[in-house]
Amino acid sequence: MTAYDEAVQRYFAAWNAAGPEELEKAVAAAFTEDATYTDPLADVRGHEELAAAIGGAQKQFPGFAFRPAGAVDGHHALARFSWELVAAADGSAPVAGSDVITLADDGRISSVSGFLDRVPGA
Repeated sequence: MTAYDEAVQRYFAAWNAAGPEELEKAVAAAFTEDATYTDPLADVRGHEELAAAIGGAQKQFPGFAFRPAGAVDGHHALARFSWELVAAADGSAPVAGSDVITLADDGRISSVSGFLDRVPGA
């Protein structure tokens, strides 16, 4: 497994964390202290804001999980990957996107640039 794959696994662990304590630990494991996350719906910095953004998405989509959609591609300190938000009840994936991440020297994510490729009602 590459450093890119490991970083993306930690990223999904944060987005799929169960409960505030697990989320706090997963965010710290996946992201640097001053990491940024920017997508069409959010622009946040740091562990506290990242956890709040992730928690908000979890509340908006209860019973859903983020899953990779395809392979991770990377070079230098950059990686890109696609994902889907999948409903546990029926396996549908009403939301999908692609992210580009920058890795810090310690392998954690220092920035995320996210794109929404499929959203409900769009």
